[in-house]
Amino acid sequence: LTAVFAGDGAAAGSYGYTNSGYSVYEEENDRLTESLRTKVSAIKSLSIEIGTEVKNQNKMLSEMENDFDSAGGLLGATMGRLRVLSRGSQTKLLCYMMLFSLFVFFVIYWIIKLR
Repeated sequence: LTAVFAGDGAAAGSYGYTNSGYSVYEEENDRLTESLRTKVSAIKSLSIEIGTEVKNQNKMLSEMENDFDSAGGLLGATMGRLRVLSRGSQTKLLCYMMLFSLFVFFVIYWIIKLR
């Protein structure tokens, strides 16, 4: 039996794919597929890192929220105490101011007298 050959020497049963550039397309396709696989893997690892960072940031934000809530409670309690103090007897405060003024006046008088 004789084999039937195409014009370029390849067997007629293979339809000349090996010499027609089909394998070149296949190799390029494999190369592009591998490149795509590498890029997808890089994007996957990047998205995992972003997810981890978002979880850490959310945890830190919730801790800050708790800290601000406790500071707000402390500030509210302090403001309440200040309101109570400001509603207190104004005569006591006036008396203390007068005594302090007299004390300062006598100290200044004594300093001037000693010169």
